[in-house]
Amino acid sequence: MKITKILFVCTGNICRSPTAEGVMRTLLDDAGMGAQVELDSAGTHGYHIGAPPDPRTQKAALKRGYDLSALRARMVVPEDFARFDLVLAMDAGHLHLLHRACPPEHRAKISLFMEGEVPDPYYGGAEDFEKVLELCETGARAWIARIARSA
Repeated sequence: MKITKILFVCTGNICRSPTAEGVMRTLLDDAGMGAQVELDSAGTHGYHIGAPPDPRTQKAALKRGYDLSALRARMVVPEDFARFDLVLAMDAGHLHLLHRACPPEHRAKISLFMEGEVPDPYYGGAEDFEKVLELCETGARAWIARIARSA
């Protein structure tokens, strides 16, 4: 069985990309597909390297049954482009930065996590973190369906 390797990317790797990683991991496990997919998340910037997800992110996620506490922020490194099958950006700005950093032979692996963007909740309120969770659930379900079809 081929394992699909997916990297989720946002700015600092403390809000959107760890949410996507945690949601996807739980939904894959629930679908009995956890062993088929390897997940990670990273940031385009090194603002929070080694830090856990933002407390507001963790609080919102826990309310829906997603435990993000073990995740730690890291920055995208050049080796990620070769290692991962998919590099999924949370917004167009991340997509642009990833395309600039990625060797040409791996650019086809880069895309948006979902049609449209996952907005940054960092400077918002609790409702913004809830919105990110809803979008991540929608996006994760779409990717899981896509992976299941290709298996």
